[in-house]
Amino acid sequence: MDSAPAISTPSSSLCPSTPAWNLDRPFLTGQFYQQETKITPGTTEYKGFSMDSSSEQDKAIGCYHATIQELIVIDDLLSTLIGIEGRYISIRKVRGKEDAITFQVDASMDLALQEFAKRLFPLCESYILINQFVETRSQFKTGLVNHAFAAVLRALLLDYQAMVAQLEHQFRLGKLSIQGLWFYCQPMMGSMQALSLVVKKAAANNCVGSTVLNLLQSQAKAMAGDHVVRSLLEKMSQSASTAYLGILERWVYEGVIDDPYGEFFIAENKSLQKESLTQDYDAKYWQQRYSLKDEIPSFLANAAETILITGKYLNVMRECGHSIQIPVAEKSKLTSAGSNHHYLECIKSAYDFASGELLNLVKNKYDLMGKLQSIKHYLLLDQGDFLVHFMDTAREELVKKPDEISVEKLQSLLDLALRSTAAAADPCHEDLLCCVERTTLLKRLSTLKDLEISRSAPDSNDLEEPLSITGLETFSLNYKVRWPLSLVISRKALTKYQLIFRFLFHCKHVDRQLSGAWQVHQGLRKLDMQGTTVSVSSLLCRNMLKFINSLLHYLTFEVLEPNWHVMLSRLQIAKSIDEVIQYHDFFLDKCLRECLLLSPSLLKKVERLKLICLQYAAAMQRLITSSLDTADTDTLSNDSPSIEKYKNLKLRTPYQMLRLAPENVTVLESVLNFEKEFTFELHSLGPILSSGSRAEPYLTHLAQWILGVGKDQ
Repeated sequence: MDSAPAISTPSSSLCPSTPAWNLDRPFLTGQFYQQETKITPGTTEYKGFSMDSSSEQDKAIGCYHATIQELIVIDDLLSTLIGIEGRYISIRKVRGKEDAITFQVDASMDLALQEFAKRLFPLCESYILINQFVETRSQFKTGLVNHAFAAVLRALLLDYQAMVAQLEHQFRLGKLSIQGLWFYCQPMMGSMQALSLVVKKAAANNCVGSTVLNLLQSQAKAMAGDHVVRSLLEKMSQSASTAYLGILERWVYEGVIDDPYGEFFIAENKSLQKESLTQDYDAKYWQQRYSLKDEIPSFLANAAETILITGKYLNVMRECGHSIQIPVAEKSKLTSAGSNHHYLECIKSAYDFASGELLNLVKNKYDLMGKLQSIKHYLLLDQGDFLVHFMDTAREELVKKPDEISVEKLQSLLDLALRSTAAAADPCHEDLLCCVERTTLLKRLSTLKDLEISRSAPDSNDLEEPLSITGLETFSLNYKVRWPLSLVISRKALTKYQLIFRFLFHCKHVDRQLSGAWQVHQGLRKLDMQGTTVSVSSLLCRNMLKFINSLLHYLTFEVLEPNWHVMLSRLQIAKSIDEVIQYHDFFLDKCLRECLLLSPSLLKKVERLKLICLQYAAAMQRLITSSLDTADTDTLSNDSPSIEKYKNLKLRTPYQMLRLAPENVTVLESVLNFEKEFTFELHSLGPILSSGSRAEPYLTHLAQWILGVGKDQ
């Protein structure tokens, strides 16, 4: 343990119990030079001693008396402490290593003095490294955090230089010995070495932005046992983060990234535009327009996701032209939060404001609930009157192949149907558009890779397009959605609505065709032409109608309506637009799954049953009417048969009935074949529904409705 120096000094700033520099007080550099010491150029003057340096500079220090050597060494050390070489102490950089510095002393120097000098060399090295870091990190390209860090380091170095100047002043008064120099420099060595370690790591890794702040934070935690050093590093971190918090402040209060050097932990991808939400099924605008970088300041890590979302919400409002009014009192808290963690409260407050403001904007000004209700009316067939009118007027166009259909004509017929029914009262009905797909529903589902389709998917051969695909299988509706509602009702969401619509629309078409066939049978019954053929066919037609009506009832009242009401209740209590998107997407995915659209094996069976129903309806009208006399069947040639068409038919004579016997046998065979095929396909659904109902309870409801068909025969 070194003994205290024998000298005394009137300067209280050199008290060994406190550092000679302080970040919280004004710089003290000027006051140490108010008392000038008159020195003749080329000489070094001490109290009681003077030496001509110009004539003695080549003389080895060992030639001097030990007392003189001490004075020379102190003079050299005072220069070395601020990075200037002395006459007998040289500074060398290691080649290839910018942060490696060595000090060399004259070999003839007194060994005790050499030992004292070597004790101070780490402090000298720390000063040189810190000063070098300040110079390099003050450049324009190094970023705002490095600029702020360099500025606070420069302030510290100015206080350090002031302390060295004060020591030099005491030395010129003859009041500083080598032991005293060590005594006064020792308290600051820990802090300077800790800072030099930080700047070495920062320089070696070329740290910028968040990396610099994390480095300071980690070093402060590592110095938990040294309160003085830890306090210094925390102040450094606080000062360096001021510029960073300024960037953060603009983001959480304005939704703007003001980051000229790319230091902020949120990245902006300007190539992603909001228009893609209505055009691209796989649009990544909301997920990737703004995203978190890998390097996040440790003191913001827990709030990073909240910060990201807050700015995204504000950005949406800004792009809508909505003025964002942030209370001034709230806005000034973030950068002045300091180390008391109040910035977390500011972030939470900003998030609550942005979330509530955007949700009110979307719900009230842009009427999100009204748009969703309108989509339910048309794409989920909640209001079916317009659809009946449209299918009646557009049948001639819909029976064509997709490439031959005029979409413009369909659109005009749709507009006519909307204006002629209760849909005219809906202010959003003008946003409804017609579209014709080019593939079947099964094929379209197979192209959507993001859907969680069951692994028991059909083979590629099963997905081959049928030869005679018409508009009735490919017709769909589209809906105009504008920003910012496209965040919720995106292209992906609309595609899911369209998949459900296509399935419902085709089921409605099958129901209409079977209803027409049923009317044919009712007409024959009126004419007392029931017979075996008509009775068997009538029973089969009734079972088919029961199947398709049971399926429609399940889709509408067991799936769509209950899930819709659950979604509405959740949307009422949603606290952010992200929750709205989540609940809406969950509703669509659940409906797709429970409508069998994500179960290819089941959907394929249902599609097969619908195809049999359509073939039967067409065949029965053709076969039954062809078995009648040409004169009598002229009234049966229309596509939509009704009972009225059979009023002019006369009862057959025994001769006529005998002549029709072969045709009746042919019709009966066709009916029995359809019955056999329909019954087989229907019964084959049983095992599939039973096995699947264990994992998917909704299949139990479907089985109860569908598998009861035909049991009352």
